[in-house]
Amino acid sequence: MKNALPLVLRIIVAIILIQTLRFKFTGHPDSVYIFSKVGLEPYGRIAIGIAELIAGILLLIPKTAWIGATLTLGVIGGAILMHITTLGIEINNDGGVLFITAILTFILSGIILWMKRKEIKFF
Repeated sequence: MKNALPLVLRIIVAIILIQTLRFKFTGHPDSVYIFSKVGLEPYGRIAIGIAELIAGILLLIPKTAWIGATLTLGVIGGAILMHITTLGIEINNDGGVLFITAILTFILSGIILWMKRKEIKFF
């Protein structure tokens, strides 16, 4: 179980990151609304989508998982900050699902980074 847990957590976070890309890259109205409200539409939406894609891929590669977790913490940390300061917890009557998913992703990424801390060369 000890060996399976890091893999399961990495897969969960990668799935969360990668499944949201279709909304960002296709210009889904909800995604356009969110990024317009924070003043990052359209370039920020695409750039953040690319960063999430890179983070998702890095999470799936064992040697680079810590880099993916770190990138995820940064990107999702920004999303959480935008929710708290600009967007609000609930967006378009979603019941706060997007915010809760961001919190969960942030926490799981932190756990992944903690589990991979010995693989980080400069620590």
